[in-house]
This record gives sequence, structure tokens and C-alpha cells, in this order.
Amino acid sequence: MGLKWEAPAVYLALGPTDMRKQINSLAALVQGTLGRDPFGGALFCFCNRRGTLIKVLYWDRNGFCLWMKRLEKHKFVWPRREAELIEVGVRELEWLLEGLDIRGAHEKLEYRTVV
Repeated sequence: MGLKWEAPAVYLALGPTDMRKQINSLAALVQGTLGRDPFGGALFCFCNRRGTLIKVLYWDRNGFCLWMKRLEKHKFVWPRREAELIEVGVRELEWLLEGLDIRGAHEKLEYRTVV
């Protein structure tokens, strides 16, 4: 059973995160280190060093929610980039949680005129 996410933005915190961190520590990380507003409704996603655990932090009307998925076999294909934070769409987050590599997805093309 999958979740249906609705969020203004989805951010992946790249690099490994200490999964002992809970709501307060992750919210402080979002605000302090990543420079984002943890109360804005965006989803903030974190992965452990082994790639077997993902936590998703978000603000829901009157409190923080922390969602977690642990793989019993295999690993998540967590993006590796130099930036600390990347923005992805909800669809890419769902692919990531299914174990798919979001780097292989087609980029969105936008045109203003027809040739």
C-alpha cells in the first residue's frame, strides 16, 4: 500500500543522515544546515549510510510528522550529487520509495513555440 503525498515541494537531503535523529533534530537540520522552512508543508527526505532506511519529515497543520521506510532486502537508489539538497517531484519520491533510480527518468521538457 503506497501513500498519496501532497506537498508544495519535496527535498532530498543528500549524503547520509544519522537515523538516530528524530523530529526535533531533523527539523533543526532542515532549518539550520539546509536553510529551509520546516513549517512550509514541504517533504524533507533523509537516507542512512547503508541506503536501507528513509525518513520523511513534514509539517501537517498542527504538528510535525515523521514517516519511515526500512528495506529488509536491497537498498534505496539515493542520488549522489555535490549539492546538500535537491528538489524532486512527488512522482520521483514515489519511484525512489519503490526502489527505482530517479536519475534514469526523463527530464521534463517545456517549450513555448512549435517549430
